Amino acid sequence: MTNVAVISLGCDKNRIDTEHLLFRLVRGGHSVCDIADADVIVINTCAFIESARAESIDTVLECAKLKSDGKLKKLIVTGCLPQKYRSELIQALPEVDAFLGAFEYDKILQTVDGICMADNVCAESAAVTDAEKRYRDFCDAENCGRILTTFPHTAYLKIAEGCDNKCTFCTIPSIRGGYRSRPTSDIIAEARKLADDGVKELILVAQDVTRYGSDIGSSLVGLLDELERLPVMIRLLYCYPERMTDELIQKISNSRKIVKYVDIPIQHCSDKILKTMNRKTTGASVERVINILHKNGIVVRTTLMVGFPGETQAEFDELCEFVKRVKPEYAGVFAYSKEDGTAAARLPGHIKRSEKLKRVKTLGKICTEVTRTFNAGQIGKKLRVLYEDVDFDKNMFVGRTEFQAPEVDGLVYFKGTELDVGKIYEVEITDSDDYDLYGTIGELQ
Repeated sequence: MTNVAVISLGCDKNRIDTEHLLFRLVRGGHSVCDIADADVIVINTCAFIESARAESIDTVLECAKLKSDGKLKKLIVTGCLPQKYRSELIQALPEVDAFLGAFEYDKILQTVDGICMADNVCAESAAVTDAEKRYRDFCDAENCGRILTTFPHTAYLKIAEGCDNKCTFCTIPSIRGGYRSRPTSDIIAEARKLADDGVKELILVAQDVTRYGSDIGSSLVGLLDELERLPVMIRLLYCYPERMTDELIQKISNSRKIVKYVDIPIQHCSDKILKTMNRKTTGASVERVINILHKNGIVVRTTLMVGFPGETQAEFDELCEFVKRVKPEYAGVFAYSKEDGTAAARLPGHIKRSEKLKRVKTLGKICTEVTRTFNAGQIGKKLRVLYEDVDFDKNMFVGRTEFQAPEVDGLVYFKGTELDVGKIYEVEITDSDDYDLYGTIGELQ
């Protein structure tokens, strides 16, 4: 038995891959431990944008320092970074004993066992696999089993892999391949097992959730019909606006199981910028979708990108006015990142970093004001809150409403006694700030 520590970086989809990796390690007889006690460290990396790659490399170098102390014997790097840059990493990071790409998690046991038994197998472990193996159907991997790293009452559920949208700024297709929907029967089987294990909230994720089933003769609405039979709440992340059909919106609005919240990464509202990004929509269409969602009582989270090549001050101002007018309740604002190999990297009109950061700050303030106003509107209401944790500094319980996704949105802090984690309570909201709500417990729901 080897003590193995696992570090997961990047998105929720990467988290799921890490959970499969943990399952394989434990099933193979290894012990999962903290970094300080590890014989082997596995780092599951992200390579989406420059800042994510920098975080991944910094984490690798920090862990490599532990080798000099003598406790850490081996270091393994997995995921998107070696998937895209394996040959460069082999040369640049001799401290790493093995690299596994984003579709090679099934090799983790032989890699850990091999490099723990003999130093001379690391070159073989790091060999580049052929394209067919690298982009094989991911369904077997999704069905192998998981060890949840979330609270036990919440789980992410990957329904598809890869992407066909080909946004000009995005590296995902070159890393993860084309869009591949997971069979509905597989998803339902995993969802049922998670529900049987006590999960109360299933969060559906893919690079584009709304595209689900387009390649296998199914649909997201059809999948939701099946999932609604289970005793769980269902949350949708990463829904592209052009596929938010009236049918899907009504499904969310009318369902007792689907939370009234969607994450829609719109990126921009300028038709010129959207076209250059190769987005399949217009600013007017995006506004129409968000307005319909709001009319149906559905809260919107979105992602906004500023500083895209050619974005003029007028187009940035247009985006700021759009946010003030449409009022997405939650928004993440990011500066465009120039990524080698993407079409956008070859565009003229790249904007200085200082100007991009200035625009992030300006738009961020507007988005914060929208969220602050939304939160203030909750004061006096009684909301259903999923109790998750305790904040000992505030001396309050911590939970989330249905319009707060884990880790990206605000929280609800509230007073109460003798609560059970993972249960839903009625909380009367008495105060709010830029991000969070505060209240007092009511009756158990």
